[in-house]
Amino acid sequence: MIQIRKASERGHFNHGWLDTYHTFSFADYYDPNFMGFRDLRVINEDRVAAGRGFPTHPHRDMEIITYILSGALQHQDSMGTGSVILPGDVQRMSAGTGVTHSEYNHSKHEAVHLLQIWILPREKNLPPSYEQKSYPEERKRNQWLLIASSDGSEGSVLVHQDVRLLTTLLGKGQVLGYSLDPKRSAWVQVARGELELNGETLRESDGAALHGESELSFQAKKDSEILLFDLN
Repeated sequence: MIQIRKASERGHFNHGWLDTYHTFSFADYYDPNFMGFRDLRVINEDRVAAGRGFPTHPHRDMEIITYILSGALQHQDSMGTGSVILPGDVQRMSAGTGVTHSEYNHSKHEAVHLLQIWILPREKNLPPSYEQKSYPEERKRNQWLLIASSDGSEGSVLVHQDVRLLTTLLGKGQVLGYSLDPKRSAWVQVARGELELNGETLRESDGAALHGESELSFQAKKDSEILLFDLN
């Protein structure tokens, strides 16, 4: 079964400096039918204006992944980490017992476009930690690239939950499959482009929950960037 979450049905707030869409309930957006999916709690699509950002704020007991689509984001946190996150980078921050951080777009001209992803950890009160890795485009062009997993395999960042996050850059007309354990579920997020998934059309920023689908077939109708969450 495939349940499509259309981009136009998401929660949306435009604060001027931040134009944000919420796939699942978040902050002032509440939809009891979309509180998350399995251990996937948040997918926010954010556009942060030049020179603006999120001031220092706290988190705890959450695995937070930042995935940049365009632009650059400056990160600072209470663990002493300072970094710039660019397209092709994946940042993972485990909030654990508590962390504060800020994220800013220091460009004077260009907005930064990103996905912020939250995953519930398998246990609470873990030590806070940070990881950031860069993946060249050729490693995900027309093939799956594992970018986050519970064991850090294949060069992925480590998340403290039974989840595998994969991505691909699928060229127009290309077809890519994925075998899913029938005991598991999946969430697909179209970062950009348009594709057909097991006969269903997904457009830019659409999402889809999959249950009982053991073989997934992705056919790109346009050049597409896709995130696939393989979930317990």
